[in-house]
Amino acid sequence: MQPIYLIIFIGLIGGIAIGFQSPMASMISQRLGVLESVFIVHIGGAIGAFIPMLIWGNKIAEWRSVPWYTLFAGLFGLVVIYAMSFMIPRIGVASTLITVLAGQLLIGSLLDHFGLLGAVHKPFDLTRAFGLSIVMLGVWLSVK
Repeated sequence: MQPIYLIIFIGLIGGIAIGFQSPMASMISQRLGVLESVFIVHIGGAIGAFIPMLIWGNKIAEWRSVPWYTLFAGLFGLVVIYAMSFMIPRIGVASTLITVLAGQLLIGSLLDHFGLLGAVHKPFDLTRAFGLSIVMLGVWLSVK
Protein backbone atom coordinates (compact mmCIF):
# COMPACT_ATOMS: atom_id res chain seq x y z
CA MET A 1 0.00 0.00 0.00
CA GLN A 2 1.30 3.41 -0.99
CA PRO A 3 1.55 6.21 1.60
CA ILE A 4 -1.68 8.22 1.76
CA TYR A 5 0.16 11.46 0.93
CA LEU A 6 1.43 9.99 -2.34
CA ILE A 7 -2.06 8.76 -3.22
CA ILE A 8 -3.56 12.20 -2.50
CA PHE A 9 -0.78 13.95 -4.42
CA ILE A 10 -1.27 11.79 -7.50
CA GLY A 11 -5.04 12.34 -7.27
CA LEU A 12 -4.54 16.09 -7.13
CA ILE A 13 -2.22 15.97 -10.15
CA GLY A 14 -4.92 14.02 -12.03
CA GLY A 15 -7.50 16.63 -11.04
CA ILE A 16 -5.22 19.45 -12.18
CA ALA A 17 -4.78 17.65 -15.51
CA ILE A 18 -8.57 17.44 -15.93
CA GLY A 19 -8.81 21.12 -15.01
CA PHE A 20 -6.46 22.03 -17.86
CA GLN A 21 -7.69 19.45 -20.39
CA SER A 22 -11.35 20.41 -20.10
CA PRO A 23 -11.17 24.03 -21.25
CA MET A 24 -8.56 23.14 -23.88
CA ALA A 25 -10.82 20.44 -25.36
CA SER A 26 -13.73 22.86 -25.17
CA MET A 27 -11.75 25.42 -27.16
CA ILE A 28 -11.04 22.84 -29.85
CA SER A 29 -14.70 21.80 -29.91
CA GLN A 30 -15.94 25.35 -30.26
CA ARG A 31 -13.60 26.04 -33.18
CA LEU A 32 -13.57 22.67 -34.97
CA GLY A 33 -16.38 20.54 -33.55
CA VAL A 34 -16.81 17.89 -30.87
CA LEU A 35 -15.76 14.88 -32.96
CA GLU A 36 -12.64 16.71 -34.13
CA SER A 37 -11.84 17.65 -30.54
CA VAL A 38 -12.21 14.05 -29.35
CA PHE A 39 -10.00 12.88 -32.21
CA ILE A 40 -7.27 15.44 -31.47
CA VAL A 41 -7.35 14.77 -27.72
CA HIS A 42 -7.14 11.01 -28.22
CA ILE A 43 -4.36 11.29 -30.83
CA GLY A 44 -2.40 13.47 -28.40
CA GLY A 45 -2.93 10.90 -25.65
CA ALA A 46 -1.98 8.04 -27.96
CA ILE A 47 1.27 9.75 -28.95
CA GLY A 48 1.93 10.61 -25.30
CA ALA A 49 1.52 6.93 -24.36
CA PHE A 50 3.31 5.52 -27.43
CA ILE A 51 6.67 7.17 -26.77
CA PRO A 52 7.17 5.76 -23.23
CA MET A 53 5.86 2.39 -24.49
CA LEU A 54 8.70 2.37 -27.03
CA ILE A 55 11.25 3.24 -24.38
CA TRP A 56 10.15 1.00 -21.49
CA GLY A 57 8.40 -1.77 -23.38
CA ASN A 58 4.73 -2.63 -23.48
CA LYS A 59 2.12 -5.35 -23.41
CA ILE A 60 -0.05 -4.03 -26.25
CA ALA A 61 0.16 -7.39 -28.04
CA GLU A 62 -1.82 -8.87 -25.13
CA TRP A 63 -4.85 -6.65 -25.79
CA ARG A 64 -7.04 -9.72 -26.32
CA SER A 65 -6.61 -10.63 -22.64
CA VAL A 66 -8.78 -7.76 -21.40
CA PRO A 67 -12.59 -8.08 -21.24
CA TRP A 68 -14.15 -7.14 -24.60
CA TYR A 69 -16.25 -4.32 -23.15
CA THR A 70 -13.19 -2.49 -21.82
CA LEU A 71 -12.11 -1.84 -25.39
CA PHE A 72 -14.93 0.74 -25.60
CA ALA A 73 -13.52 2.86 -22.75
CA GLY A 74 -12.30 5.47 -25.22
CA LEU A 75 -15.88 6.08 -26.38
CA PHE A 76 -16.60 7.61 -23.00
CA GLY A 77 -14.07 10.28 -23.96
CA LEU A 78 -16.55 11.41 -26.61
CA VAL A 79 -19.21 11.86 -23.94
CA VAL A 80 -16.83 13.65 -21.57
CA ILE A 81 -15.52 16.07 -24.17
CA TYR A 82 -19.01 16.77 -25.49
CA ALA A 83 -20.28 17.46 -21.96
CA MET A 84 -17.34 19.74 -21.19
CA SER A 85 -17.61 21.55 -24.51
CA PHE A 86 -21.32 22.11 -23.99
CA MET A 87 -21.10 23.20 -20.35
CA ILE A 88 -17.94 25.37 -20.12
CA PRO A 89 -19.18 28.24 -22.31
CA ARG A 90 -22.52 28.20 -20.46
CA ILE A 91 -21.57 27.84 -16.77
CA GLY A 92 -17.78 28.21 -16.60
CA VAL A 93 -14.92 25.83 -15.91
CA ALA A 94 -15.31 25.47 -12.13
CA SER A 95 -19.05 24.78 -12.27
CA THR A 96 -18.51 22.32 -15.11
CA LEU A 97 -15.79 20.48 -13.22
CA ILE A 98 -17.81 20.15 -10.02
CA THR A 99 -20.83 18.91 -11.98
CA VAL A 100 -18.76 16.32 -13.83
CA LEU A 101 -17.04 15.38 -10.55
CA ALA A 102 -20.47 14.83 -8.98
CA GLY A 103 -21.33 12.44 -11.81
CA GLN A 104 -18.05 10.62 -11.25
CA LEU A 105 -18.78 10.30 -7.54
CA LEU A 106 -22.27 8.98 -8.20
CA ILE A 107 -21.12 6.23 -10.55
CA GLY A 108 -18.06 5.57 -8.39
CA SER A 109 -20.28 4.98 -5.37
CA LEU A 110 -22.38 2.49 -7.33
CA LEU A 111 -19.33 0.69 -8.68
CA ASP A 112 -17.83 0.52 -5.17
CA HIS A 113 -21.08 -0.62 -3.58
CA PHE A 114 -21.49 -3.52 -5.97
CA GLY A 115 -17.77 -4.13 -6.58
CA LEU A 116 -18.21 -3.75 -10.34
CA LEU A 117 -15.51 -3.31 -13.00
CA GLY A 118 -12.73 -4.30 -10.62
CA ALA A 119 -13.67 -1.80 -7.91
CA VAL A 120 -13.00 -2.67 -4.29
CA HIS A 121 -16.30 -3.55 -2.61
CA LYS A 122 -17.14 -0.63 -0.33
CA PRO A 123 -20.79 -0.53 0.75
CA PHE A 124 -22.76 2.69 0.35
CA ASP A 125 -23.42 3.93 3.86
CA LEU A 126 -24.74 7.02 5.63
CA THR A 127 -21.35 8.72 5.64
CA ARG A 128 -21.03 8.37 1.87
CA ALA A 129 -24.63 9.48 1.38
CA PHE A 130 -23.93 12.58 3.47
CA GLY A 131 -20.76 13.32 1.48
CA LEU A 132 -22.57 12.96 -1.84
CA SER A 133 -25.35 15.21 -0.57
CA ILE A 134 -22.80 17.91 0.24
CA VAL A 135 -21.29 17.57 -3.24
CA MET A 136 -24.75 17.85 -4.84
CA LEU A 137 -25.43 20.96 -2.77
CA GLY A 138 -22.10 22.31 -4.04
CA VAL A 139 -23.16 21.62 -7.62
CA TRP A 140 -26.44 23.43 -7.08
CA LEU A 141 -24.77 26.44 -5.45
CA SER A 142 -22.04 26.57 -8.08
CA VAL A 143 -24.33 26.32 -11.10
CA LYS A 144 -27.30 28.44 -10.05
